[in-house]
Amino acid sequence: MKALNVAATGMMAQETNVNVIANNIANMRTTGYKRQRADFQDLFYQNLRRQGSQTSDAGTVVPAGVQVGSGVRVVATPRIMSQGDIEQTDKETDLAIRGEGFFIVDMPDGRTGYTRDGSFELDATGTIVTEDGYTISPGIVVPTNATGLTISQVGVVQATIGNDTSPTVLGQLQLARFINKAGLEAIGDNLYLQTDASGEAQVANPGDEGYATLLQNHLETANVVPVTELSTLISAQRAYEMNSRVIKAADEMLSSTSNMG
Repeated sequence: MKALNVAATGMMAQETNVNVIANNIANMRTTGYKRQRADFQDLFYQNLRRQGSQTSDAGTVVPAGVQVGSGVRVVATPRIMSQGDIEQTDKETDLAIRGEGFFIVDMPDGRTGYTRDGSFELDATGTIVTEDGYTISPGIVVPTNATGLTISQVGVVQATIGNDTSPTVLGQLQLARFINKAGLEAIGDNLYLQTDASGEAQVANPGDEGYATLLQNHLETANVVPVTELSTLISAQRAYEMNSRVIKAADEMLSSTSNMG
């Protein structure tokens, strides 16, 4: 019975949906995390009576026809790149992005990563790095005798060196933008990679037209809304249960047919 296979596709689709929701909930406290959603698409149809086909020599046609669907599939799990809340941390190397853009990360294998996670540290050489030790491009070094580190809204990094009375500019942070942010590939560790779908990275200074500004001593929280995720989870659970009931009903119908006579 076709209903068995159709309902099975529905259960598998909702299983993926629940996995996506679970990952969102698990990352509620992940800095800069962007939630995902599951998008669905119906499968091909079997035409038992094609609409528009001729039914008589007089030219009458079938107005609606008979089509039987094959079920559903998950076609995409796009990320929702909306702004997360800004949380104060009072740590001088913490940076929040307010608006469009990603920090640029030089990865050890030579690839370039992109992140919204601004929880940075200084390594043994004074270089600004991620919590995994990856250098934040363009590789700004804070001298060991520097005090009063400040990072402006437009990404200018300054500190007072030694006994100097005025701060010294140490470098300029930059941000990258993409035409299709949802096309970035997430690789874990709060990092994304550029893909053909995302388009080329467009790099500029914070505060330039169309680019975000930075906020020192703050971090961007995940854009996960717990109430929304729980509501979606309940809907997914109900859909899964209804598909399982279809399988049970189809099994009972087959059993009744086999017991006839």
